[in-house]
Amino acid sequence: MHRIAVVAVAPVTAFDLSIPELVFGAAEVAGGPAYEVLVCAPEPGPVETTGSLRVVVPHGLEVLAGADTVMVTGSGSRAEADPRVLAALRAAAGRGARIASICTGAFVLAQAGLLDGRSATTYWVQAGALGHRFPSVRVLPDVLFVEDGPVLTSAGLTAGIDLCLHMVRADHGASVANAVARLTVVSAVRHGGQEQSVGRPVAAADGRSLAATRGWALDRLDRPLSSAELAAHAGVSVRTLHRRFLAEAGVSPLQWLLTQRIERARELLESTDLSVEQVAGRSGLGGADSLRRHLVQRVGLTPRAYRAKFARPGRRP
Repeated sequence: MHRIAVVAVAPVTAFDLSIPELVFGAAEVAGGPAYEVLVCAPEPGPVETTGSLRVVVPHGLEVLAGADTVMVTGSGSRAEADPRVLAALRAAAGRGARIASICTGAFVLAQAGLLDGRSATTYWVQAGALGHRFPSVRVLPDVLFVEDGPVLTSAGLTAGIDLCLHMVRADHGASVANAVARLTVVSAVRHGGQEQSVGRPVAAADGRSLAATRGWALDRLDRPLSSAELAAHAGVSVRTLHRRFLAEAGVSPLQWLLTQRIERARELLESTDLSVEQVAGRSGLGGADSLRRHLVQRVGLTPRAYRAKFARPGRRP
């Protein structure tokens, strides 16, 4: 079982600290848990948070020694982290563990030298401070998360959920990740390059949500769909459709459609014995060459390699 060690750096952001157990704890493979999540700190016991809560952390840093993935969640402190934490992070990275941070946990990774020469992100409010303090880090302030080799960083709060779902998808495929997303009632996929919602209006609260139109489109992914058709279903102009899609989904309508088509193709490759050409047709990606190109761009695997890695036993025809 994949072991994930989550490092709480006081004063810890309680929401961030809850994310790994929420997401990874919901992932199941072959009827059993896919991950073991262990929360740790330099000293086990009560740990201060950024609010009025206190959390009790059960483990010490020794759990990092056997972890496959090590995550540092957000902290309200910008001071130099405990030397024991930095040493444990360097040791984990040195033996090849996957390293990740949520929100301002990126500052701790940077202090350990694990972001030197890498691209990274953090909560947009703190992105400037991260770049100023650690000039060897290429800070990308407008994305949800960044994967640079074995080191992953996310923006604040719910972007941490996106990062964890991305990791589940990379480890176990789209079907497992989508099942986790349904259980946790979050968007199944928001890719790292999507912008953080900085200064963006929230979705309309007057019953004009595009949820019904998105559902209508999901039922028709095997057909060509244009912005004009989506706008007609929503009863708005194409210009209004684009504006409201950006507000609600964070991407344009056609970008959203492409992401859903690729996600549908991944699930079909995992769960069926359909040919690559048939998978491309049912997901609306045109043909096998188009599917191959998009899948390689998105996950770095051809359809055949993806199926070999993630296909489930007992696939249906």
